[in-house]
Amino acid sequence: MDFAIETDRITKKFGDITAVNNISIKVETGELFGLLGPNGAGKTTLISMLSTMIEPTTGSAKVWGFDVGRESSQVRQNIGMVFQDTTLDDRLTGRENLDLHGRLYGLDSKTRKKRIAEVLSLVELADRADAIVKTYSGGMMRRLEIARGLMHHPHVLFLDEPTLGLDPQTRTHIWEYIRTLNKEEGVTIVLTTHYMEEADHLCGRIAIIDNGEIVALDTPEALKEMLGGDVITLEAERREDTTRLSEVYKQNGCACIVSLKGNEVFITVREGERQIPHVLALASDAGIPVRSVSLRKPTLDDVFLHHTGKAIRDKEVSEVEQVRYKIQARRK
Repeated sequence: MDFAIETDRITKKFGDITAVNNISIKVETGELFGLLGPNGAGKTTLISMLSTMIEPTTGSAKVWGFDVGRESSQVRQNIGMVFQDTTLDDRLTGRENLDLHGRLYGLDSKTRKKRIAEVLSLVELADRADAIVKTYSGGMMRRLEIARGLMHHPHVLFLDEPTLGLDPQTRTHIWEYIRTLNKEEGVTIVLTTHYMEEADHLCGRIAIIDNGEIVALDTPEALKEMLGGDVITLEAERREDTTRLSEVYKQNGCACIVSLKGNEVFITVREGERQIPHVLALASDAGIPVRSVSLRKPTLDDVFLHHTGKAIRDKEVSEVEQVRYKIQARRK
């Protein structure tokens, strides 16, 4: 099978609100694929359709060769799911949580016992298998949820914000487990995240999603390379000067985006070190005072900014909050 997931113009509407709009993607078998975007972009809605939890409004999708609408039972047999919020029973032990999941998937006693030992070893929780889950740390709970998602040998694993709320050290450990299960278990993984570093370090390819649409899709390296090599950041003395500064650079052939937060202007150029004197001279000739200037390589933040005009940190609002806000606005 070449593709573990295929979607064709899949769309989801809630009333007159479009959460996912005409998305067509193909995820290769064995790939570690990322959906990168702010909360509210449509990431969770998309994987909810792919995991058969909600039905598409229009369009179609196949997961492991099965149609998510007509063959939902077969899809569920071939996928694992780790939700954004914990769904563990914290009154049971880790082993009991895994055993319950195995029973729900029809695994016999011998298979359950063998598989529990395997997945606990994979996420390094064998020594805490018989401890009550409410005594686990947040990172341990996340690892147990990943282990539970692997119990029935899924071909495709969906991870919805797998490291949300974890400290940096625990997040790095979770990344290692994800890489390991992708390589050693051969599982196709689709993860959603709004952490740029997570997408950059883990994913072979990334789909940047905003307002329910995919605005860019490629490898992290290719996405950053398309910006042109270097990013010069200038901080204007006054907020009102940023738009003027942007126009000056655009008129002189510089790719330029004005951040919607603060006094910064970002210019994407090649050979940035050589361009800094020219960039500062243009600002001086226009009579626009510049407070500071810096140079760096492009990041996925810059890619998102390039395609949407906003940084992810400026768009952090949950999907539920967005829907509520829009509904309330219409009622008024």
